[in-house]
Amino acid sequence: MAASACVLTAAALIPTAPALLPGAGLTVPTAAALPLHAQGCLPGFDCDMSTRIAAVDNYLSSRPGITGYVVRDRVTGGVYRNGNSNTMFWTASTIKLAIAEDLLNRSRVGAINLDGGDRALLESMLATSNDNAADILWNKYSGLDRMAFQNAFRANGMGGLVPMPPTSSMAQTKLFPDWGFQQCTPADLDNLIDSVLSGMHPDDRNYLVDRMRLVDTNQHWGVWGAGAAMRPGLKNGWSEEQGGWVVNSVGFAGPGERYTLAIMNSLGGAGGYTDGAATTTRVAEMLFKGR
Repeated sequence: MAASACVLTAAALIPTAPALLPGAGLTVPTAAALPLHAQGCLPGFDCDMSTRIAAVDNYLSSRPGITGYVVRDRVTGGVYRNGNSNTMFWTASTIKLAIAEDLLNRSRVGAINLDGGDRALLESMLATSNDNAADILWNKYSGLDRMAFQNAFRANGMGGLVPMPPTSSMAQTKLFPDWGFQQCTPADLDNLIDSVLSGMHPDDRNYLVDRMRLVDTNQHWGVWGAGAAMRPGLKNGWSEEQGGWVVNSVGFAGPGERYTLAIMNSLGGAGGYTDGAATTTRVAEMLFKGR
């Protein structure tokens, strides 16, 4: 359908699917409240997806905290970044996906040798978001200058990633930089998932895709909201930082991992984990479910 033939109405923006988590209800938008891109199809997206994106932006305007997201169609090349897509957020455990990518890349070229124990730690880090596994791998493979991971993250597209000093309560047990104290933008997470899907050796890519589809139930939110029919895979991150909760999700959905979503929600004093999980899940549901 040509873009000129697509006219999005207020009624078309109201999703009919129920929210997956409490607190994700929508209010009917008025014509004045509709985002500007609700007037026609977005470049690289069909009219259905353009409608969904407009509905998501309207939904986020009433949700607690600040939310940035990037959605990508890897078939058409369409990319949509909302107004907070270049805002810095705490990464929480989404950075564990970048750790896994780098370790597999280094192993592929023979720079390191991942033994069975390392592989088990890597899988635990992804499946249940195990912090202890991440600590062990980080300390083992950080390099003599402790910048091996940081340099790789930037080389793999996370140019805005900034390591932060450990908080005072952690200062005696954490060295700088540490995986648990990082900030980046949703655009950085978008680059990360694109690097995983498009830049890795096919065997390593397929391994990570499989691991991301088999995450534990404690991560069945965020991009998981796309629904089983879209075969989503993800890495989520959630933590209570100084300044409030952050609840993030990065992953893929659709045949051939067609769509990717990177979404980061900083709640501040406006809400907690349940609110953030509801927001990120609902966004994925609105964008992908039924496509």
